[in-house]
Amino acid sequence: MKLFTGYSNELGEAFRSIIGKKWVNFSYAVATMYVLADTTDKSLKSYKANLNERHHLKKVIYTTTDTLIWQMLASVAIPGYAINRVCAIANFLVMKRDKLPKNARKWIVTGIGLFTIPFIIKPIDEFVDFVLDRSIRKLQPK
Repeated sequence: MKLFTGYSNELGEAFRSIIGKKWVNFSYAVATMYVLADTTDKSLKSYKANLNERHHLKKVIYTTTDTLIWQMLASVAIPGYAINRVCAIANFLVMKRDKLPKNARKWIVTGIGLFTIPFIIKPIDEFVDFVLDRSIRKLQPK
């Protein structure tokens, strides 16, 4: 079963207007712990898989770096920023509707943020792969 804790910051951003900044920050801490756990897991697997190879330490360092950067960008930084901006724009547009009660506006913004999450995952993952393929992945040890 895949853990979805890596999406906690997107959920936090979507619910920002309801839960407040403290809980949004906590959601980023949860997502960051997921990133560190995944990085540790992939690093240990790389260590075991490359133990008898000539440059095994370089391969482990590369795997650790690649995983950490990819996960921080694709799971935390970019999606968190994207949902934050979507919700900010939605909030701006909904605020123009003076007749809506404040709670209704908050839930509409949250709903828009939640609705957006599934649509941003694949494009962000592909973008981060594109960037890393053209940068640090060129340094991958053979």
